[in-house]
Amino acid sequence: MKKINDISTEDKIRKAAENEFMKKGFAAARIRDIAVNAGINLALLNYYFRSKEKLFELVMAEKIERLFALVIPVLNEKSTSLKQKLVLISEHYTQMLLDEPSLPAFVISEMQQQPEKFAGRIRFSSEIMKSEYISQLKEIDPNTNPVDHLISYLGILIFPFLMRPVLAASDTLDDKSFKEQIEKRKKLAPIWMGNILGLDKI
Repeated sequence: MKKINDISTEDKIRKAAENEFMKKGFAAARIRDIAVNAGINLALLNYYFRSKEKLFELVMAEKIERLFALVIPVLNEKSTSLKQKLVLISEHYTQMLLDEPSLPAFVISEMQQQPEKFAGRIRFSSEIMKSEYISQLKEIDPNTNPVDHLISYLGILIFPFLMRPVLAASDTLDDKSFKEQIEKRKKLAPIWMGNILGLDKI
C-alpha cells in the first residue's frame, strides 16, 4: 500500500510530464527535465514509470480519452433527438477546449507520428459506429457517411483552437474576442450541421 507522500510524488511526476509533453511533444521532451520540474531525482522517476515511453503512454491515454470519449455518453443517449445531440456535443467540446486549448494541437501532432496507436484508442468501430446517434443519422439520411459526418462536425468545433496561436501572433483576435467568438460558434455549429442534414425541414 502506497503512502500519502508516494501518491503525491506520482501526481507531481504525471503533471510535470503532461506539461513537458504538451509543450514539446514526445520526441523533444526530456525525461531529465520532467524529473527536475517534478522536484525529484531521475532515479525516483524511473522507479515509478521506468521510461519516457511508459510515461508518455499514460499521459496520451488520458488526453485521448478526454478528447474523444467525452462525446460517447451523448451519442448513446436514447432520450435525446439528433438535433439535441448536436447541441450537446457542441456545448461539451467547446467547454473542454476552452479549459484546455492546447489539447487539439498536441493530440493531432502525435496522431501523425503514431497513427497505429491512435487507431486503437479512438473507438469508432466498437462504440461510436454502434451508437444511437449513428442510428438516428441513418434514419434521417441512409446515404450519409457517418464517419465523414463526425469528422466534419468535430472539425468545425476544433479547428478554431488550432488556429488560435496564429490569430494571437498576428494580432487578429485577442483572447477576450476569441472566447466571445467561440461562444457564438458554440450556438451556431449545431445549426450549421443541422441544416446540412436537413433537420431544419423536419
